Amino acid sequence: MSTRGGEKLMNVGPKSAAWLRQVGIHGLEGLREHGAVGAFAKIKRAGFRPSLNLLYALEGALRGCHWQQVPESRRAELLAGAEAAIAQLPQPKGRAAGAVIEISGEALAESSEDGEGDS
Repeated sequence: MSTRGGEKLMNVGPKSAAWLRQVGIHGLEGLREHGAVGAFAKIKRAGFRPSLNLLYALEGALRGCHWQQVPESRRAELLAGAEAAIAQLPQPKGRAAGAVIEISGEALAESSEDGEGDS
């Protein structure tokens, strides 16, 4: 991620950089203001689906190290903080994305007769 001064933010690729920008976090200073857990939670709250690697990558960016160099003890703290922050997020409304929709054979046959089924 490029900061406003053109400096690349360590560990953050184009997709993650776009997510950060979309939630209003710009550059290292913005990341410092929110912290790794806060930024991760904002990204989740916005509906994106970041992996835990992003959480560790953000912490690595703050520490100035590769995300794999974040100590295991700190990763455990980050995970606990992220779980607590995510638990406070509002529950999604309606069905979850990708949920299975059951259609009875009768309803399926009716839609085919109406010309709306697959041809």
